[in-house]
Amino acid sequence: MEQTTEIIKMVPLQQYVLFCALIFSIGVIGVLIKRNALVIFMSIEMMLNSINLLLVAFSVYHNDPNGQVFVFFVMLVAAAEVAVGLALLVMVYRHTHSIDINFLNKLKW
Repeated sequence: MEQTTEIIKMVPLQQYVLFCALIFSIGVIGVLIKRNALVIFMSIEMMLNSINLLLVAFSVYHNDPNGQVFVFFVMLVAAAEVAVGLALLVMVYRHTHSIDINFLNKLKW
């Protein structure tokens, strides 16, 4: 464990922040541009994982395990989001035979 902490601290914290900001930005662009529901779910997962990486980096640099505990709860919420989101996606596909989110207007009353 001590060896892993030293390896993480070899990289400056600013580089972790820049890397996580880049990954988060790619996720935001994927959510805003793409129309495929699966790609949107993957982009949301990218954003959540970039936040998790940043929380772990700050946690290691400040020798505080609270960030890593919070990452565990974020991962639980992400798993629940994927389960519910994919269930909804399967139901939409069965009804419209497409996973394009523009076809969701057909589900209106």
